[in-house]
Amino acid sequence: MSAPPDPRPRASSMPIPCGAGARLSRWLRPLVLLCAMAAPALAQSPAPRDPPSLAAAVASGELPPAAARVPAEPFVGGLDTLGRTSGKSGGRLRMLLPKDKDIRLLNVWGYARLVGYDENLQLRPDILKSVDVQDGRIFTLHLRAGHKWSDGAPFTAEDFRYYWDDIANNPELTPAGVPEELTIDGAPPVFTVIDDLTVRYEWPTPNPRFLPLLAMAREPYIYRPAHYLKRFHIRYGDKAEIDRLVAEAKVKGWAALHNRRDSMYDNDNPEMPSLQPFLIEAGGGPVFRFRRNPYFHRLDPYGMQLPYIDGIDVTIVEPGLIAAKTAAGDADLQFRGLAFADAGALKAAEGRGGFTVRLYPTTKGAQIALYPNLTTADPVWRAVLRDVRFRRALSAAIDRDDINQTLFFGLATPGNNTALKESPLYDPARTTREAVFDLARANALLDEMGLDRRDSSGLRLLPDGRPMLLVVETSGESAEETAALDLIGHTWRKAGIRLVVRPYERSVLRNRAYSGESVMTVWSGFENGVPNPAASPDELAPVHQEFLAWPKWGQYVATRGASGEAVDLPEAQRLLQLYKDWIVAPDDSARAAIWREMLDIHADRQFSIGLVSGVLQPVVVSNALRNAPATGLFGWDPGAQFGIYRLDALWLDR
Repeated sequence: MSAPPDPRPRASSMPIPCGAGARLSRWLRPLVLLCAMAAPALAQSPAPRDPPSLAAAVASGELPPAAARVPAEPFVGGLDTLGRTSGKSGGRLRMLLPKDKDIRLLNVWGYARLVGYDENLQLRPDILKSVDVQDGRIFTLHLRAGHKWSDGAPFTAEDFRYYWDDIANNPELTPAGVPEELTIDGAPPVFTVIDDLTVRYEWPTPNPRFLPLLAMAREPYIYRPAHYLKRFHIRYGDKAEIDRLVAEAKVKGWAALHNRRDSMYDNDNPEMPSLQPFLIEAGGGPVFRFRRNPYFHRLDPYGMQLPYIDGIDVTIVEPGLIAAKTAAGDADLQFRGLAFADAGALKAAEGRGGFTVRLYPTTKGAQIALYPNLTTADPVWRAVLRDVRFRRALSAAIDRDDINQTLFFGLATPGNNTALKESPLYDPARTTREAVFDLARANALLDEMGLDRRDSSGLRLLPDGRPMLLVVETSGESAEETAALDLIGHTWRKAGIRLVVRPYERSVLRNRAYSGESVMTVWSGFENGVPNPAASPDELAPVHQEFLAWPKWGQYVATRGASGEAVDLPEAQRLLQLYKDWIVAPDDSARAAIWREMLDIHADRQFSIGLVSGVLQPVVVSNALRNAPATGLFGWDPGAQFGIYRLDALWLDR
């Protein structure tokens, strides 16, 4: 039969910003289209077809037919890229995860977003039909008529209104007020419901962060299933029933009950309606089962409702066993829990395991980075860490070439946490600035600081007389980090500093940094190591507590002074001002200049101490799995790791 019309996303008639971004490789197109965006569309959408696994439910009347389940104008196609083809519906995908909480990542990798990146890192409407943008500050969102939640209830403007009025602006549910990411210079938007399928957000000044925010791996969820959550909200629900549910859940009140049931991200409430391709079923580990969303809004070019696969089986295994079980053929798609060090053994097991190993370049500014906590509660360490000579000395006392050769076979790039060579903002001098191994320089800087007193073992002494035992806190999840810290410890010892590694569970590690208990942590570098001028430089400025070098400064800015500490280091104050300048910058040329200055400050001041970048991520793909791209980029934001490659487009050919 003849193929339907080309389903690829078409450019709309609106102007799209040109400039530097337009000349980049396909990975680096502009991330923000401050104009209007139209969703993928066919001249005439194909007739929706039911996946075979839903045929019985449709025949019995348990489910309506596909034509009544998907929107009147569904998202169609988008598969004929990266060598992908229309496929067979059916089968279950197997994956491995190291802990129960990681099942929330299925909402990252499912990657259904109001607006999302495609595999070329261009923003496209997805859940939304289209977006109109005026003056860079007025955003009108158009929903798809007939779009439904996973339980069949309509998805409408009421779901946006409920979030805005009854969650974001309810002091019991959101005590801190409207989330900082939805504000510009502290100003929230004016929210308006235009009609059942149209809502508007209007800021007093341009908000170039808004559309990329909606496309994040962990999206802000500016909508909620109002029909489900109203039952638990004191404004709408039956008080007697709410009191009964509060008692059953053993929580403090209706707000705590509502927050527990309002679980858009965590995948811990099977009753929660969703717009994602896969829904968690009731039950628990060690195997978590996900089923297809029968109301998912995407079709393939021939009308088959997506996702192709019927479900996903996620098995929780010990982190140290993931590579071995993957090598044994126990996963159809695996990247979580795998590191570059596993690539050799996995490659050797390809034949007997029935899979292939693909290596995706990671997009982090650094694979591993050290974060001196400039807002640590220890006053002595705080003063030492805030002296740039100390941070430069630590960096100079790291043999990055040795780390690269020992852990990454020389295939990575030694250097700072900064923009990678794939970015138009890349500067090779910035990669190595203050990041060259030089023990003599490290010792001279420390002596110059007055840290020249040593104990009998040769350790330097802090100003209060304590031996310089520098505790680096880690999540303990990465063998690469552990091995790198061991190598760093040997060279730091030659500079008179003893490195002590202390592991904590991930959430504990972060909370210790946020509260100022930690002195130094180890984590990965900037999430977006391939920025162009239109990408937000918020990671580089003290505006979020998540950047582990200055969590209390980030708290202060994010909460508008309600918690944390005011930024009081001149270079960090400059970064904050530059970030504000970027928000109102008139064009990409001005934004690029701001980005470059911010990157230069980071390299010079060593706020984070990067080790290596450009490490390859193993992605193991079963020989039965189709439509997983042979090449790609692997990053959290932008990209949602595997999310931009669409789990719903994968199909199994057993």
